[in-house]
Amino acid sequence: MHVLRCASCDLLLHKVPVAKGFSARCPDCGSRVVKNSTLSLSGELAIAIAAFILFFPAQLLPLVTIDLFGVPLSTSVTSGAVILLDSFPFVGALVIFSTAIAPFAYLLSILLANLALHFHHARSLYYVTYAMKFLRHWVMIDVFLVSLAVAGFKVTEIAELSVGSGLFSFVVLQVLIAVLLSRVSPKKYWDAFSDSSEDVKLSSGATEVDDTVISCKQCGLTQHSENHHCHRCGAKLEKRIYQSIQKTWASLIAATVFVFPANLYPISILLSNGKRFEDTIFSGVASLIKQGMYGIAIIIFTASIIVPVAKIVFLGYILICIQFKVDSGRAQRMKIYRFVQWIGKWSMMDLCVIAIMVSLIDRGNLLDFTPGPGAIAFGLVVVLTMIAAESLDSRLIWDKHEQR
Repeated sequence: MHVLRCASCDLLLHKVPVAKGFSARCPDCGSRVVKNSTLSLSGELAIAIAAFILFFPAQLLPLVTIDLFGVPLSTSVTSGAVILLDSFPFVGALVIFSTAIAPFAYLLSILLANLALHFHHARSLYYVTYAMKFLRHWVMIDVFLVSLAVAGFKVTEIAELSVGSGLFSFVVLQVLIAVLLSRVSPKKYWDAFSDSSEDVKLSSGATEVDDTVISCKQCGLTQHSENHHCHRCGAKLEKRIYQSIQKTWASLIAATVFVFPANLYPISILLSNGKRFEDTIFSGVASLIKQGMYGIAIIIFTASIIVPVAKIVFLGYILICIQFKVDSGRAQRMKIYRFVQWIGKWSMMDLCVIAIMVSLIDRGNLLDFTPGPGAIAFGLVVVLTMIAAESLDSRLIWDKHEQR
């Protein structure tokens, strides 16, 4: 019988047939180990091509337009971020990467994966599937769309807002990318590249050969541990990610340091009629509450204050439990880890709102909007917490697990 290892907790499982449209989950950690999607590779390719075509009008055409003192001003996805590159290059580059470069590269990686599959070129497939796995966490079209709505509510206080010609393309692009993010799997491409029956087949009980079987983190192939490199994709085989705990602690401690300037320094500065109004994250939320924008205030407070702090606290808790080899509550910690991975990118909302506001409110000394020094620290918190979550090898949570 063929066996496989759960990529999240390393439990050795017997491979079972899964009907189309259904999936199989690990009995220990609840992670999905086998998925038989109703969407074929050709279907994924068709959606990726459609998204690729929509990408350019969605990025280049104006999303919204305002009439500010009789002058029409519009914003596209990256127009505000491009302006920020002069004075706040890190913030501008981060917004451009997450809303334009990462989505474009992700769609391109799907197209190139199908091309590598067609020509049966293993090395090319290795690189594009590696890029696919990395980029999926940095595609933030959905975050930008919500940020656009938040900025729209803010701007309506001072100007009339109208929908731009690129908004429809952008919304449809988000729907298509959301489908791809939920369906596309690098393992699916590797299984199509070579017969999935290459997985180790064992005649003895799984518990008797637990230490002799390892799973490739890149392509998911289960094989004997004496191999130094995966014989399907060529990736280096490691039982655990090298120095995972050290990398996670380093990123987490750095993020904790930057949390303080991110909240104490102004994150945005509004110049109105020669007067300068500085807002920290807290004062910005308080200002929204005073204006009666309770919904927007809750969204900003959650994304910019609760989420970053929660990520640091949750990851710190998981790391401490790993270091002290806490046996109880592993399943709960695994759920927390998955939640941290999912919610991580939503901290970018405040930076996207700032980029949108910069492109819409720019009338020199009469009315101007710029980020404050807190925006740089906040951007570093976002990046470092995401790196920390990706550096942590979730299998460490389950180490010393009682063998079955």
